[in-house]
Amino acid sequence: MDGLECSEIMLSELERTHRIDAEFYSKINIHLAEILLKKKTLLVTECFNVSDGNHMSISEHFSENQIPYYRGGDIYNFFIEQTPMPLTIPEKVYNMPMLKRSHLQKGDILISIVGAIIGNIAMVSSEQKSTCSCKLAILRSKGIIPEYVAIYLKSKFGQSQIQKFRRGAGQTGLILEDFGQIQICLLSNDFQLLIKEMVNKVYKMFQCSLEQYAQAEQMLLNELAMGDFTPSLEKVATKSFTESFGTSGRLDAEYYQTKYDTLFVKLSAVKTYLLGDLVWIKKSVEPGSNEYLSVGIPFVRVSDLSKYGLSDPEIHLNRIPFAHMNLQPKKDTILLSKDGSVGIAYKVEKDSDIVTSGAIVHLELKTDQFLPDYLTLVLNSLIVKMQAERDAGGSIIQHWKPSEIEKVVIPWLPIDKQEQISYKIQDSFSLRRESKELLEKAKQAVEMAIEKDEKTAMNWLSNL
Repeated sequence: MDGLECSEIMLSELERTHRIDAEFYSKINIHLAEILLKKKTLLVTECFNVSDGNHMSISEHFSENQIPYYRGGDIYNFFIEQTPMPLTIPEKVYNMPMLKRSHLQKGDILISIVGAIIGNIAMVSSEQKSTCSCKLAILRSKGIIPEYVAIYLKSKFGQSQIQKFRRGAGQTGLILEDFGQIQICLLSNDFQLLIKEMVNKVYKMFQCSLEQYAQAEQMLLNELAMGDFTPSLEKVATKSFTESFGTSGRLDAEYYQTKYDTLFVKLSAVKTYLLGDLVWIKKSVEPGSNEYLSVGIPFVRVSDLSKYGLSDPEIHLNRIPFAHMNLQPKKDTILLSKDGSVGIAYKVEKDSDIVTSGAIVHLELKTDQFLPDYLTLVLNSLIVKMQAERDAGGSIIQHWKPSEIEKVVIPWLPIDKQEQISYKIQDSFSLRRESKELLEKAKQAVEMAIEKDEKTAMNWLSNL
């Protein structure tokens, strides 16, 4: 039995479906369940109406800049509105009878219930219209404070129950019926309100972070005299052979839209550089799905990347093959997506023990004429988004070639202006880090209140 554990369970103590898988009765699960037995609890179904999202296929209706349609893979941030690029659907589809049951409301708790990331938690924090797929469970409060329950479900007491009730082998899932067995520890109303206040503070910090970033974006455009720039909607452009295929080698009509000409006219009025003259472009690897593991070195894909940061990847790789390949990004390396959702850039804050997919290139500055925060902002701006759209357009799955990335036009500003913009960006990211830390403290406080007592938890919070 060395290195193993054993639990003895009476037949009469088996849960309602007579689960006998060993993980269900692990010592940690039994220990946490015994703690909850001594507390006042209610079942999730006693506190919430539980449903899931849309079961019908609507992929043919996905369109840009419409009503968010959240999926299981979108549950990485505590507020669902933080999802960087959710799929969207038109309002007429959103209003179809089959989708009305999955319309989300402010205060709803969303839980991923299918796949490798079962148990991720997010809250709906606004009245913005949105809906979701059946890969998400929707918990709508019957009166209990949802902010407290969301934090509780993120704690080890919530996660241990969620994970032990998951079913299946290859494709695991949590069925809605099992929410009737998940217990919520009812701490005092005062303590629940304290957790709600912390969640509300996190939300305000998140909003301030967005505002700081938006200000940095606007400062950039204003300094480049592009604050009022609006891309042309003209769909017809006339080009000679020399101006078109003779120069670019491209025949797709989208490449020659008037809006791109207008952009480059604007850029011609300021000092610019080609991206390839500013950075070394380093490719990463694509090991193939047969190399995917649940533990190991984190493997970051485009779906894990946003201009605000990296999500915790659900996929890992064996560390040994990558130990000597020097693929882990260093501090100030800029990660840039080149396949799928092209043109997403994020500057790495510190040396990171991760490996990125082949759909992400690493940019390392080779000049002091550009600050990394400033360059990252430019890469995420409309200025580069339009260039990426032009280069990678004309195909079903977008692919931005490194040879095209090298030729991206980057506007330069004096270093003092770059510094002003960089300060705004750094403030934005600092607020994001603080908000994540506050969420973690809220979770720790809930665990402390359950394992010890509320007074100890509240004293701990007051001394932070």
